Amino acid sequence: MRFSCVLFLIAISMALAVSVPIKSVVFPRATNTDHVEFTPLKPLNLRAFSLCMRVATELTGQREVIFFAYRTPDADELNLWRLNNGRLGLYLRTSSDSESVAFNVPQLGALETHLCVTWDSSSGAAAVFMNGRKSLTKIYKQGHTVRPGGKVVIGQDFDSYSGHFDAHQSFVGEISDVNLWDSVLSDSTIQDLSSGMRAPRGNVLDWEAAKLRFHGGAKVVNREL
Repeated sequence: MRFSCVLFLIAISMALAVSVPIKSVVFPRATNTDHVEFTPLKPLNLRAFSLCMRVATELTGQREVIFFAYRTPDADELNLWRLNNGRLGLYLRTSSDSESVAFNVPQLGALETHLCVTWDSSSGAAAVFMNGRKSLTKIYKQGHTVRPGGKVVIGQDFDSYSGHFDAHQSFVGEISDVNLWDSVLSDSTIQDLSSGMRAPRGNVLDWEAAKLRFHGGAKVVNREL
């Protein structure tokens, strides 16, 4: 009986140790063309969300960098930026103002960072996680709803619904494992995701099941977590 238990534990350990193949997108240059369009599993009609991804970039200096952009025909609905002051900025659209909520976090670099941002409409609570570590909570756009009917793009910021991208805001580097949930994940779940555990997958955007459309020089490479 003891021997059977040992074999069972060894089998479990080997299963957990198996690396998981995943696609990663490399944006090799600053352009107004290179981007990836992401097809959601369901409309982005959001009263809460968790957005996570793995990011590496060598971009430095006083320049905005877009990580994630979701736009409807009328306006930008959900954007995640590195702002020109180096802070990480979450932007949600409302009719009254265009302010983002910004977090003073360690600078992103060539070493990959697991990055998450969470937001809940009922309280307005917003927070950032870097490699599983949570920032302070800020209150932002309480009562707001992210509206459906738009496009999700990685690597560029929409100046209009049809495109019109700006090379000075484009992403240069590598992005992978982009997932979006329509709820706020627990701190422990985000820590597990940061360490490479595969569940749960995003129920709005699922990187492993996603249909990606590549434009310009954005390239996909295969890797393992």
